[in-house]
This record gives sequence, C-alpha cells and structure tokens, in this order.
Amino acid sequence: MTKDVRINVKRLPHGEGLKLPKYETSDSAGMDLYAALGEGESITLGALDRAMIPTGFAMALPHRHEAQVRPRSGLAAKNGITVLNTPGTIDADYRGEVKVILVNLSNEPFTIERGMRIAQMIIAPVTQGVWNEVGSLDETERGAGGFGSTGVK
Repeated sequence: MTKDVRINVKRLPHGEGLKLPKYETSDSAGMDLYAALGEGESITLGALDRAMIPTGFAMALPHRHEAQVRPRSGLAAKNGITVLNTPGTIDADYRGEVKVILVNLSNEPFTIERGMRIAQMIIAPVTQGVWNEVGSLDETERGAGGFGSTGVK
C-alpha cells in the first residue's frame, strides 16, 4: 500500500506558466522537473560543461522525508546529459529554490530551453542512524574485503 505525501510548494516568479513537478504515468516513481529559464533564454552545455538549472519552485517536505534529484534516462542515453551529484538530496528543512546541476558527458553541445524536462525527483522517507560504538564487529564471509573483492562474475 502506498501513502501519498503532501508537499507544500511555492511557485517562484520565473516559474510562472510552467508545470509543477508531475508524474508522467500512474506508476512513475519520479516526478519530472522543468527548466525555469527566462522566456527565450537557453543554456548550451558543451562537452563536459555543467550548469545549475533553476526549476522555478521551492517546497517544504514533511519531517523525515527527502527529495532525490536523478537524471532522466532518455536524456542520459540519447544525449549524455546527467545530474552531476546523483542522486542530489534535498533535505526536509531546505526552503530555497530547487535547482538541478546538469552536466554534458557527450562530445556534442546540448541546449536547454524553458519548460524542458531536465531531471526527475523522487520523494522518500528518511531513516536516521544512531551510532553505537563497540570494540569489535561481528564476522561475515566478506569481512573487510573492499572494492572489487567479490569479483565481477
């Protein structure tokens, strides 16, 4: 059973006329985020360029929730455009504008225009850990084996 989470949202002046984040299908996990550039404004990302793209809204997430900003798979696969700090975390106590750090990992320029779907956002509950300092940890089959210790096959 899923539980809807009510999120207060404030549309900013440069977000007027744009859609608020929305799910494209009934089973979508992520809501699409839209570029809130000025009318007629665009940003072209060259190879390895990055830019913070405004979305035109701020929000108040419920206590013990977060928003995760992730790439859109189509932009990544077709154009090499991804979110630089994936997933980007927006904490429940943040009240500023949601922005998306996009990077162009292709060799071709990519132009972002007002209203373009640039990323997706997932709302998730947060569990906070509580440290319990001990003198030793229980043994496991893996032990202290780190990066690559379990192989690739």
